[in-house]
Amino acid sequence: MTTFVDRVELHVAAGNGGHGCASVHREKFKPLGGPDGGNGGRGGDVILTVDQSVTTLLEYHHSPHRKATNGKPGEGGNRSGKDGEDLVLAVPDGTVVLDKQGNVLADLVGHGTSFVAAQGGRGGLGNAALASARRKAPGFALLGEPGDLQDIVLELKTVADVALVGYPSAGKSSLISVLSAAKPKIADYPFTTLVPNLGVVTAGSTVYTVADVPGLIPGASQGRGLGLEFLRHVERCSVLVHVLDTATLESDRDPVSDLDVIEEELRQYGGLGNRPRIVVLNKTDVPDGKDLAEVVRPDLEARGYRVFEVSAVAHIGLKELSYALADLVAKARAARPKEEATRIVIRPKAVDDAGFSVTREDDGLFRVRGEKPERWVRQTDFNNDEAVGYLADRLNRLGVEGALMKAGARGGDGVAIGPEDNAVVFDWEPSVTAGAEMLGRRGEDHRFEAPRPAAQRRRDRDAQRDEAEREFDGFEPF
Repeated sequence: MTTFVDRVELHVAAGNGGHGCASVHREKFKPLGGPDGGNGGRGGDVILTVDQSVTTLLEYHHSPHRKATNGKPGEGGNRSGKDGEDLVLAVPDGTVVLDKQGNVLADLVGHGTSFVAAQGGRGGLGNAALASARRKAPGFALLGEPGDLQDIVLELKTVADVALVGYPSAGKSSLISVLSAAKPKIADYPFTTLVPNLGVVTAGSTVYTVADVPGLIPGASQGRGLGLEFLRHVERCSVLVHVLDTATLESDRDPVSDLDVIEEELRQYGGLGNRPRIVVLNKTDVPDGKDLAEVVRPDLEARGYRVFEVSAVAHIGLKELSYALADLVAKARAARPKEEATRIVIRPKAVDDAGFSVTREDDGLFRVRGEKPERWVRQTDFNNDEAVGYLADRLNRLGVEGALMKAGARGGDGVAIGPEDNAVVFDWEPSVTAGAEMLGRRGEDHRFEAPRPAAQRRRDRDAQRDEAEREFDGFEPF
């Protein structure tokens, strides 16, 4: 059964914003109570937060779909809807968040570090919030915005100071078990270690962490064995330790060739060339291993490596190794740039920045892109003429109509607002500045030549009634 997962694809959905309420206060002896529709609640966010008690992404491997709660709709009596609850997902320290294309969105290191993976939708305004001097009793409310839908990839990169790399059964797990209090699985067959093991080592005043990376073999950087799956856990380490087996039973292997193979895999993986290296000749408690270590040590030192002869079983040479690693870790920590306090950067918008753009596409369609126009379109109830008229007024005040004219748009040209996969397309007709004087019955706007059937039927009935009243006024009794 899988107990460790370090890469998952996660489908997150933020909560939708609640719709605003269109309501009129009704009370006895108060026929003109005014609008009292409340605002909709905000949708919940999906937030990734580093938790030191979490060490694997296994939970998200079994349940990859996560959704925050929606905001509640507003109600009459100026009652706003309840906000949706944020969904907080705990992830291990060292989790990298990527999009489907492999672009890094966030690198979560340090307890409590968080990242909003999906933003909840805004709640729609009720008609009480939309009332103004010109529109005293709006017959509409704004819709809540849908929450973000994101497909993200989570990759865990172990946060450790030292990484032990080498062939399977080279003795890495035994070494980390005697250097620290870690208790990894140890056996005499290849690929005993299936997951990275972490151990904490104390050497003098320096405390550092050591990671035992599952065994590498030729072709690991291309996916052979377990290498490609776990090489990412070496990226954050400051020091690399080559653990070489001096007592291997395979006749075609020796410590020098093993070192060359592992170094080639690390080179092909990339990004690890500047890490300091230490070579550990393990299993020197075996007579043949001791003899082989003495033979290959001059060759390794001639290459510039610092070499230690150790035995994890007999506890030989461990103290010198732990203090040497502590010295390299201390130097690496001292060389890191000091963390600066987070600065608040204020980036004011340019004076001539309208917040939207108008472009003409090859097929003659004019496309309007911008945060405000797109958000206003999402919040508009297109079944309500008055709401559509309100949208037209907002776009006109923003300057969209003037920009369309400058771009060469004429009456009847197609205009799209929003991205290609989810845009509102309509035939544009230049309008005049209008306000409440252009509005008729609640939910209607006379600027629209194609009203709703119900509105047209009411107009027809009103016309028939007016005609009957005129005929009655002209009737003369005998």
